[in-house]
Amino acid sequence: MNFRTITRIVGLLIMIFSVTMIIPGVVALIYNDGAGRAFSKTFFVALTIGFLLWLPNRNQKQELKSREGFLIVALFWSVLGSVGALPFLFAEKPNLSVADAFFESFSGLTTTGATVIVGLDDLPKAILFYRQMLQWLGGMGIIVLAVAILPLLGIGGMQLYRAETPGPLKDTKMQPRIAETAKTLWIIYVSLTAACALALWFAGMSIFDAICHSFATIAIGGFSTYDASIGHFNSTTINSIISVFLFISGCNFALHFAALTGKSLKVFWKDIEFKVYLGIHVVLIAICTYVLWSHSIYPSLGENLNQAFFQVESMATTAGFSTANFSQWPLFLPMILICASFIGGCAGSTGGGMKVIRILLLYLQGARELKRLVHPNAIYSIKLGKKALPERIIEAVWGFFSAYVLVFIISLLALIALGMDEFSAFSAVAATLNNLGPGLGTVASNFSSVSDGAKWVLLLDMFFGRLEVFTLLVLLTPAFWKA
Repeated sequence: MNFRTITRIVGLLIMIFSVTMIIPGVVALIYNDGAGRAFSKTFFVALTIGFLLWLPNRNQKQELKSREGFLIVALFWSVLGSVGALPFLFAEKPNLSVADAFFESFSGLTTTGATVIVGLDDLPKAILFYRQMLQWLGGMGIIVLAVAILPLLGIGGMQLYRAETPGPLKDTKMQPRIAETAKTLWIIYVSLTAACALALWFAGMSIFDAICHSFATIAIGGFSTYDASIGHFNSTTINSIISVFLFISGCNFALHFAALTGKSLKVFWKDIEFKVYLGIHVVLIAICTYVLWSHSIYPSLGENLNQAFFQVESMATTAGFSTANFSQWPLFLPMILICASFIGGCAGSTGGGMKVIRILLLYLQGARELKRLVHPNAIYSIKLGKKALPERIIEAVWGFFSAYVLVFIISLLALIALGMDEFSAFSAVAATLNNLGPGLGTVASNFSSVSDGAKWVLLLDMFFGRLEVFTLLVLLTPAFWKA
């Protein structure tokens, strides 16, 4: 393990992150909201930390191994989340404790969208913008951005990309070189963000709100600039725009790339994961629309459909936006939507959860076992389309599922031990581990009432969810640290 090379890279990435503090600083100057000093302090602190880590190790340019890539990703997200908490600590408004500042920072960076802040409507514009920017940077993964320039610094990026990219098929690349892959991802990401911002602006949002909510939408984050979230705008058009872009962002970005280069949308329909993803959302929208309509929650069928479409996309993609307190809907709907967040988006998307491809593979494996009960001597292979998958991938999916459930159960028991009721604890762990945001019970609106001890547990769940469990768990194994 080359710790000096690792330290050098982490230092470089922190210095890159420090530069982003300039943007909310400029927002503070534009709106003259008095929050600029918090970002200038953070800029100098982060730049100093990064420089001190980089300077003694500036000549260490050895090629990374897989183990080192996983360690850098875990270290960087830990350090970045910690540095990201500084503006919340330095700012006079909101006046957050250390636990709350770290919770808000990690929630933004991991695109969870759970908040401890009450009174968003009165916060400085720069703080509001910073929360959204954290989600946007975390949505695709700031490390993927850094991978595009690491080769220029003498470091190959594939190991970082493998550790950062969600989904079980991590060796799939859109371009032969990893730097080109990272650049392509960000071009698509920025283009979708710009398109979403323009659409929201034309639909009636201010330029500031349109940019902020486009950040959270494409990142599938869920932070808003208002306590009432999207419900503040009371617009079916805005609901529909955000729903469409959430669905797009929940798709595998490799499909977006293939569609753009091939100039055809057929690649989506040829992808079995996308078809399952689409099918799940259509069924959920139909169920929610029927239940809302049968209970006369909204006056017209069109409004019931609009609300169902929005809330399904928000919850099933793990964004966590809201137009109303959906916990007040018939309890069946909040529960089924919380369960849908365990599925989440497609592999290679900005969504959370276990990913559609893993759920599909678990289903195919279960179906194969049923066939084996009937024909125990038969040999069945699991296929995606016409391609048979190696058993190693199936085993990895089962391993991931087991680890996910284990983390969930341990976290649930920890929250109950810390005094949270069972119902709220279940939804809080689901909301953070799936990077969803809102929960049910005492965490339906925000997490301000949660004890500090429980916040640290939930913060760790966000971390596990964002890095898909294994990236962190592998660091706890003795084999990882052996030479």
